[in-house]
Amino acid sequence: MDNQRLFLFVGLSFVMLLLWQAWMEDYGPVPPAEIPVAETGQLADIPAGMPAEIQADTSDLPSASADMVARESVLPETALLETAQYIDVETDLFHIRIDTTGGDLRQADLLAYPATMEPDSPPFRLLNDSLPNLFVVQSGLRASVGTEPTHHVVYTPEQTSYRMAESADELVVPMTWHSPEGVEVTKRYVFHRGSYAIDLQHEVRNHSGADWHGRQYRQLQRTQVAETGQSTFIYTYMGGVIYSPEEKYEKIKFDDMAEENLDRTITDGWAAMLQHYFLGALIPAGGEADRYYTNTLSNARYVIGMIAPNRVVADGSSALYETRLFIGPKLQDEMKAVAPGLELTVDYGLLTVLAQPVFWLLKTIHKLVGNWGWSIIFVTMLIKLAFYKLSETSYKSMANMRKLAPRMKSLKERYGDDRQKLNQAMMEMYKKEKINPLGGCLPIVVQIPVFISLYWVLLESVELRQAPFALWITDMSSPDPYYILPLLMGVTMLIQQKLNPAPMDPIQAKIMMILPVVFTVFFAFFPSGLVLYWVVNNTLSIAQQWVITRRVERGGK
Repeated sequence: MDNQRLFLFVGLSFVMLLLWQAWMEDYGPVPPAEIPVAETGQLADIPAGMPAEIQADTSDLPSASADMVARESVLPETALLETAQYIDVETDLFHIRIDTTGGDLRQADLLAYPATMEPDSPPFRLLNDSLPNLFVVQSGLRASVGTEPTHHVVYTPEQTSYRMAESADELVVPMTWHSPEGVEVTKRYVFHRGSYAIDLQHEVRNHSGADWHGRQYRQLQRTQVAETGQSTFIYTYMGGVIYSPEEKYEKIKFDDMAEENLDRTITDGWAAMLQHYFLGALIPAGGEADRYYTNTLSNARYVIGMIAPNRVVADGSSALYETRLFIGPKLQDEMKAVAPGLELTVDYGLLTVLAQPVFWLLKTIHKLVGNWGWSIIFVTMLIKLAFYKLSETSYKSMANMRKLAPRMKSLKERYGDDRQKLNQAMMEMYKKEKINPLGGCLPIVVQIPVFISLYWVLLESVELRQAPFALWITDMSSPDPYYILPLLMGVTMLIQQKLNPAPMDPIQAKIMMILPVVFTVFFAFFPSGLVLYWVVNNTLSIAQQWVITRRVERGGK
């Protein structure tokens, strides 16, 4: 197998990888026919005049354990989400809307991340209670007896609008609920300046005259709709994730949720719903053994959550249930500080061990140059420098093979279709000239994992979202609007082929000539940051290979 066959194999494998990513079985929006939408695009309203106890369908609640009594409603579902009154919350990072029904987090706008590149773009909305992209955070308490403060009850807010003061480091948003039995629950969200972590608290004060038994649950509910602007040619994971100290990072796909409900007890773990650049995560208190669950609801909704162990609150006493939320972009340093393993939601797959140092290098250079485009260029140059000697070995082998091309053509004409004699004659020639036809393979194979790691780093990094480079490239995460970089990439691939020995097989030669065209078409839909990396890498390879080829052809060392 010569070097041309290796390049052909690598190229075709990469194309197949792209096709596989684009058409992954678990990728793509759920058919909209399964989700009824009102003409306004909002969730259907609850019929007027119905008591709250009848309106709520509790099929979206976690089932109680053996030490509790589950009371599931048999009434048909009348709305996707009940709604009562919004509480507006403004911090330095968020515009949040909390519904007094359940105290749910219904909307979360990320003020530092515009939805589009337009000057008047609204902030990116991660949490949303309108279709088709529904994504909300729900929580509550399940009780063994009496009325339960689930996410179907209506809380009473102290006020309906909050704004974090310029001098404040945190903002507390409380709301209360009272049961007929004399149990008071205060639900609080605590927002912190400069942080996407939010503290969630349920404080129970028991004045019922008897012990109160209850368990806290928290869950994320969403539909399966691709992130706005997501390229069809780029596959990134959307779905559920859980983390445990034993099994580490595990994906729970929407298809898995539909097929079977998760039921597992985990201590010191977390659960999340992911999309390309953003996530919502639930992080329970340390040392707490929670039962993790998933559920599939009507109207193509998926739920992942956890329910805590039962706690007893004696009459006249109180108890505090605590959970942390992370609602925001996949910023690795901040996520690492919030919970162990949360940074793994920036999913580099099997090459994480290589990709993490590459990302660190990219981030370090960005601190110096202040531009992600130039950071990509410098990282590519450093990687090429690190592999210089290996590349040199490969290019020397190819240059020597190129020198033998006329003699190989003569052998082919002499032996015609007699493959056995042709191969025997070629091996004798290689032995005489002291050339290893496989000499260029190993160096290339060694470098492939590193460059694939860089590919995933550039694809997964939210830092490149809407990051400008220069001139017409205003967003490194979007395709080149004028297709200049993809065309440059195709030209560099063509030049590389001209520097390599031509394949003896005419069919193989035609395929090699088509590859630059195929790659150019594919890369026309790739993020500019990825294409920039390939252009720089190819350009450096051309320069190195040209120098080595000229040296070998002149007989130099």
